[in-house]
Amino acid sequence: MHLLQVSDIYRKDQLGFELKPISFTQDKFRKVAIAGASGSGKSTLLRIIAGWIQPDGGEVLFEGKKVKGPNEQLIPGHPQIAYLSQHYELRNNYRVEELLSYANKLTQEQADRLFEICRIHHLVKRKTDQLSGGEKQRISLARLLLTMPSLLLLDEPFSNLDLIHTRILKDVIQDLGQELNITCLLVSHDPDDILPWADEVLIMKDGAIIQQGPPAQVYHQPANEYVAALLGAYHLFTPEKAKVFSLMPGIAANGKSLFVRPEQFRLVREGGDALKGRVKAVYFGGSYNDVEVEVPGNIIRVRTTTGQYKSGDAVFVSLPSKGIWYMPVGE
Repeated sequence: MHLLQVSDIYRKDQLGFELKPISFTQDKFRKVAIAGASGSGKSTLLRIIAGWIQPDGGEVLFEGKKVKGPNEQLIPGHPQIAYLSQHYELRNNYRVEELLSYANKLTQEQADRLFEICRIHHLVKRKTDQLSGGEKQRISLARLLLTMPSLLLLDEPFSNLDLIHTRILKDVIQDLGQELNITCLLVSHDPDDILPWADEVLIMKDGAIIQQGPPAQVYHQPANEYVAALLGAYHLFTPEKAKVFSLMPGIAANGKSLFVRPEQFRLVREGGDALKGRVKAVYFGGSYNDVEVEVPGNIIRVRTTTGQYKSGDAVFVSLPSKGIWYMPVGE
């Protein structure tokens, strides 16, 4: 039996947005991420799963039992499903230890371990108005976990945080599954949040799931250009522009668009299968450089972690055929 089963959930709100029939399952301890542009329906779907919004049709089953919406019960929500939004939702001028004590169902030893995992042990004596945004988010998370949920729904949890607190919270979320046996469902629009973390990714657009699969598959074999753009930089060469690469082994000009991520290109020594080009610009990315290269008929970006290049350098570009993805024209 699946931990979570979403079956043909749909909803149309007063503003005209429509969440089209959506179905998927999540097994215990499997990390699922939902990605999509703003307004694609991610948060609406998550709040329906949490029992906070009533769907117009379909049903959500948690451990085989229906999750009731607010029209079906007096107090919205499900006792075994916790929902963390991007808003901290902490009362002002309360001591942290007071807020945490109200929700606590754990022993003191268990609670102390949870506070260590959430990196908040040093914050419990402070008042909520003395906390940074990242600290508030971790305390909000700990307060939810004190109720001993089985499923944690995370709705854009990093969106209001700086990079330092984002990294801390990501470490916390990673530890939750490993040490507390909690299953997580994460919503985000940022590929850096989901690709390294998820076991499975669902991509949403205009209220519907348009692609579903393991992160590497969705990243390298997007269903269309929307999915490609959502997950990072890419090139999509028309059949005409792709012909220049057909001289390379294993690459065919087959009437489809050629999809390539910048890191799939290689800058190599001169060779018969490589395209000669000239560097137009170099963009420093920290752990890598994006090298903009003009080759016959195209300007491409090559992401590389080796070599030093400058504008005007003559270079040779290869494209290994392994992992190449062809996309039907117009997708």
